[in-house]
Amino acid sequence: MTIREDFEERERGFLSPHGYLSAESRGRLKPEAPSQLRTAFQRDRDRIIYCNAFRRLKYKTQVFLSPLGDEYRTRLTHTLEVAQIARTIARSMRLNEDLAEAIALGHDLGHTPFGHGGETSLREIFSESFTHNEQSLRVVDRLEKNGAGLNLTQEVRDGILKHSKGYGKIISANPKLKAITVEGQIVRIADIMAYLNHDLEDAIRSGVIIPNQVPEACMRSLGRTHSERATTMVHDLVFSSSVENGELVLRMSDEVHDAMTILRRFLYKNVYRSQRVHQEFVKAKKILLELYTYFIDNEKMLTRELASLNLPTPDQSGDSKERVVCDFIASMTDRYALALYERLFFPSPMV
Repeated sequence: MTIREDFEERERGFLSPHGYLSAESRGRLKPEAPSQLRTAFQRDRDRIIYCNAFRRLKYKTQVFLSPLGDEYRTRLTHTLEVAQIARTIARSMRLNEDLAEAIALGHDLGHTPFGHGGETSLREIFSESFTHNEQSLRVVDRLEKNGAGLNLTQEVRDGILKHSKGYGKIISANPKLKAITVEGQIVRIADIMAYLNHDLEDAIRSGVIIPNQVPEACMRSLGRTHSERATTMVHDLVFSSSVENGELVLRMSDEVHDAMTILRRFLYKNVYRSQRVHQEFVKAKKILLELYTYFIDNEKMLTRELASLNLPTPDQSGDSKERVVCDFIASMTDRYALALYERLFFPSPMV
């Protein structure tokens, strides 16, 4: 028996009947020989951590563009907080922690520079069907490793695709939006728990809002500190969920669910759509539009820049130039986009 097989056997004895067993994965797009040491989901987690797109998350916006303060969240720290929350919930419910963590670590790999403002820009520039969750799946399937992809398991791919909820319900009843694993469903909720807490904290730190603006009902039901709110949310999900007709159904109490809904509505109105944040995204949109237009018309320069990010060219991928330029823009970090824009469009002083 290999170390992997021994671990898979221990999973059978430890996980609840609702946890997804590593040994029962639906497999990968391209068949591979199993590892002697790691389960399928452990391999997925490791592949994500070591990929280029994961490293680039450290210079991608969460809410505030290229913040100068060292303590503001980036897309990478957001991802790590989602992974921690998802893993805690999975452990408490005796589900597959490795699967939950792999999905969480990969869920935002396709996020654009400049946060959701960048996503909105590409929706207007490239295609109104562009979404960061579909782009994340494209990253792991088609873009990483210079076009070879990471060849992840079906369960992790499904969780990455279905993690995003936009402004939809915190826990969706729509079967088309639900991940095929409970672990994937948990990541979707953990994503909301993470950003409600850290975006509130960053918004107060930045001065976009002040503490006494936050609805009192949220503070009273969830807590007055980041730690209290996160603990309340996680505990409520764990203890409110139950088994129905042989399936584990994730749910929250009305009080906590309503408080989270109010808090999310407050953040959308007073932070994400605030004048101060919006005016920076207007500038970012202009940058992405001009970069997109430039690279559509400059194929030689496009090929050179794609190589610098280890992304496939149109000849390598077989995709249209528009699709490849969209992939290129989405893969940029904030600082890469700003530096490239300056290099291409700012005049260079003569010496």
